Amino acid sequence: MKAHIDLFRKLALDLPEAVESSHMGHPDFRLNDRIFATLSAQQQGKGTLKLTPEQQQSFIAEMPTIFAPVQGGWGRMGMTFVDLQQVEQDILQGALATAYNNVKLKQAKKTTRVKRAG
Repeated sequence: MKAHIDLFRKLALDLPEAVESSHMGHPDFRLNDRIFATLSAQQQGKGTLKLTPEQQQSFIAEMPTIFAPVQGGWGRMGMTFVDLQQVEQDILQGALATAYNNVKLKQAKKTTRVKRAG
């Protein structure tokens, strides 16, 4: 399982300007201090991705044995488990990039609003 966790970490950190940090004692991956993925469920062999609810539904519909919503309210907001033992590298890479781009796009929109207001 360590190899799967190491792959998740490597792929997350391969994204431009991504850094590893920690949230509540668990490794997380951030862009400009905003989390896009975590290893909070690594003991269960899972990574966690910050997707939109629509993206989450799409990933789960296409690969229901690999992707699942996090329990409760976080899951309803798009937080999604990925089974690190079953997911293929290219799928994991794409899912991480999707989560990363969500954060990047949100930050770009904020920057644009701030510039317009100023």
